[in-house]
Amino acid sequence: QLVESGGGLVQPGGSLRLSCVASVDTIGRYCMGWFRQIPDKEREGVARIDSDGNTEYLWSVKGRFTISRDNVQNRLFLQMNAMQPEDTATYYCASRPFAWCFEWAMNDWGQGTQVTVS
Repeated sequence: QLVESGGGLVQPGGSLRLSCVASVDTIGRYCMGWFRQIPDKEREGVARIDSDGNTEYLWSVKGRFTISRDNVQNRLFLQMNAMQPEDTATYYCASRPFAWCFEWAMNDWGQGTQVTVS
């Protein structure tokens, strides 16, 4: 089970930090990621991180967002800076029970947390 928190309303240029807690033995052996979706659009991958800490980002968030993980607390984070109205979406935490990511393929999803930039 994945549970996100940290969403909310922020002004353009502001920051938010999303957190996701995973109910597994350890996320250390998982590929983890953040996705987002707006109504009537497909869900898109925002950032992912593998067990070695290698990261990939959606081109439009590079340099503004940072994904990180705490394998002891089984938490995944997304630090979002210099936020823009187009970052408004429901953000989802996701996981794949393999050490390395395969593109944006994920197996399990959280319920999502709303982020609004206005």
